[in-house]
This record gives sequence, structure tokens and C-alpha cells, in this order.
Amino acid sequence: MVKKDKRGLYMISVAAELAGMHPQTLRIYEQKKLICPGRSVGSTRLYSDEDIERLKAIQKLTRDFGINLAGVKMILELNVDLKELRKKLAEMGECFTEMQEEMECEIKEVRKKYKKEIVFIPKGKLVKWNK
Repeated sequence: MVKKDKRGLYMISVAAELAGMHPQTLRIYEQKKLICPGRSVGSTRLYSDEDIERLKAIQKLTRDFGINLAGVKMILELNVDLKELRKKLAEMGECFTEMQEEMECEIKEVRKKYKKEIVFIPKGKLVKWNK
């Protein structure tokens, strides 16, 4: 199944060159489920620009920080979770703002109603009510 990506799709040799690694490394990363390239009708691996960036991130974590592949997998999964949580938080913030605006409108309406019912009596004067 080919990824529905409007950007470039690269065969494994080109993807490996763009990411600066050996094609066998990409196969290992796929076995470890660190990357999941699309497939052509003939089952050829096809890597997107997003896949290339992911490969570069894996390389940075392993080479620069000395993190093993199990740690890299966990970090990448946590990054996905973090993006989802940030998105949900933004949605909740928008919802909160909308609810706050609605509450402020309702409070104004309630205050308007009470202003009509409240009668201020000057101190020391008695008011006689006629019914």
C-alpha cells in the first residue's frame, strides 16, 4: 500500500542516502518497528520526507546521545503522545475560553434582571408601599 503523501516517495537506496545511513540499517529499523515505510504495488519500500526526518532523528538519538534502539522507540512513542496531548490541551483551552465567554454573558443577564428588582431606600427615610 502506497502512502498518500503529496511529497516525495523514495526507494530504500535513495532514502538511506538522504538519511546518511546504510540500507540495511533502514531494514533493521523497520524490523524493530521504529519506522514503517509505505509499500508499492510490487512491495517495494517507499519512504516519505517525513520518514527521512524520522530516520535522521533516530540517528541523532543513537549517535549523539548514545541511546539504544529500545530507548529510541520509547522516546519516539512519547513524542507522538506529547503531540496528541498538546493538541487536546489546545482544544480544551479553546473550549474553556468559549465557556468563560458564555458564563460572562449569562452573569451580565442575571445582573440586569436584579437591577430592576432592587430598590434603594435612602438611609433614615421610611417608604410606604401602596398596593
